[in-house]
Amino acid sequence: MLFVFDNKQKPKFFQNMGEKPTIAISHLGCEKNRIDTEHMLGLLVEAGYGVDANEELADYVIVNTCSFIEAAREESVKTLVELAEANKKIVITGCMAQHFQGQLLEELPEAVAVVGTGDYHQIVNVIERVEQGERVKQVSAEPTYIADETTPRYRTTTEGVAYLRVAEGCDYRCAFCIIPHLRGNQRSRTIESIVAEAEQLANQGVQEIILISQITTNYGLDIYGKPKLAELLRALGKVDVPWIRIHYAYPTGLTPDVIAAIQETPNVLPYLDLPLQHSHPEVLRAMNRPWQGRVNDEIIDRLKTAIPGAVLRTTLIVGFPGETEAHFEHLLEFVQRHKFDHVGVFTFSKEEGTPAYTLPNQLPQAVMDERRDRLMALQQPISWQKNQQEVGKIVEVLIEQENPESGKLIGRSGRFSPEVDGQVYVGGKAKLGTIVPVKIHGADEYDLFGEVVQSGR
Repeated sequence: MLFVFDNKQKPKFFQNMGEKPTIAISHLGCEKNRIDTEHMLGLLVEAGYGVDANEELADYVIVNTCSFIEAAREESVKTLVELAEANKKIVITGCMAQHFQGQLLEELPEAVAVVGTGDYHQIVNVIERVEQGERVKQVSAEPTYIADETTPRYRTTTEGVAYLRVAEGCDYRCAFCIIPHLRGNQRSRTIESIVAEAEQLANQGVQEIILISQITTNYGLDIYGKPKLAELLRALGKVDVPWIRIHYAYPTGLTPDVIAAIQETPNVLPYLDLPLQHSHPEVLRAMNRPWQGRVNDEIIDRLKTAIPGAVLRTTLIVGFPGETEAHFEHLLEFVQRHKFDHVGVFTFSKEEGTPAYTLPNQLPQAVMDERRDRLMALQQPISWQKNQQEVGKIVEVLIEQENPESGKLIGRSGRFSPEVDGQVYVGGKAKLGTIVPVKIHGADEYDLFGEVVQSGR
């Protein structure tokens, strides 16, 4: 995604000071990558560089790449090739830079620098070195850096929402996942640091803060000796922001204390993103997630009992090496039984450097695609039924966009997380970046439709 600023009305914040080069940033990948991008933007602007939405006019283009799965790498490569063909000076940052490092400099003459996932805070120094004629490789072998509330940041999300990183990296070693290699081991921020940044965001008018890390339920384990998500949620409950959403809640970390903190903290949404990946114990053991097979059913039932209005999302992988038709049928029955509000399905991606890369019984892509489609076909009527239950209700909606042609508003209720879930299409008048009550009059399997019933905050 390239940031869109109106060059005719460009904020003073982005004006070039002096004769420093102008820089455009192209962002690819997940919300963790987005935060890295936002910090690079903040650091560059603070140092007096002009940041422009127009790649053609920029002296340099920073491409913050993703390398999580093959499809993400293909998108990153496509972007880099297009910029190279346009003779742009390219600075490659993010997971692909960490993954391939000097190889990118060798194969892409237009690349003037590669910057690893633990080095993006040095972006100003990198640009200065490039300006002196150096071709820079700034990639720490083991990423250890994590930004805090004092690191400059320019948000690129819609007005009312912000991501807040509570930890970086991962200590788990799932057989299919390359993230620990690309992002390092887990390193958490202190509760005080996170609350300070949340207060800054609240003062900017943010209505929804989304807590992210690789394993948010393991937050604090590395610095406090035990997970501290419950304490963090209670501390964030004192911040004046209406919605706090948790992403990536591993089931083993949803302890009674964490569940109690969700129940007791009014601004914490009862929304849980559970990255379960599969249901069958044999597949989970092959994925190096054997503990999960024992708790999936138990934790989901316990969550539904403890938080009756909980919205549950999960992501699943089909086609893991050795997955049989019986394993897949187990997964279908699991999804049918638990009726998740939202389900994301991925086909297995064979990643070099992971244990799963060399496992026997790799499945053909056609089989994986067919299983993905069957699973999504099973989920669609479940999602439709869940959305139909909202019809007739008055729900709070965060207004994020306005269609310039129809004047219709687009937002999200607490049931929907940005980009991965549905939206609410709203008639009536409301200010962007505010939460307003909306009467829901229609729904399909993905989205809701309604009208503003009164002015909101």
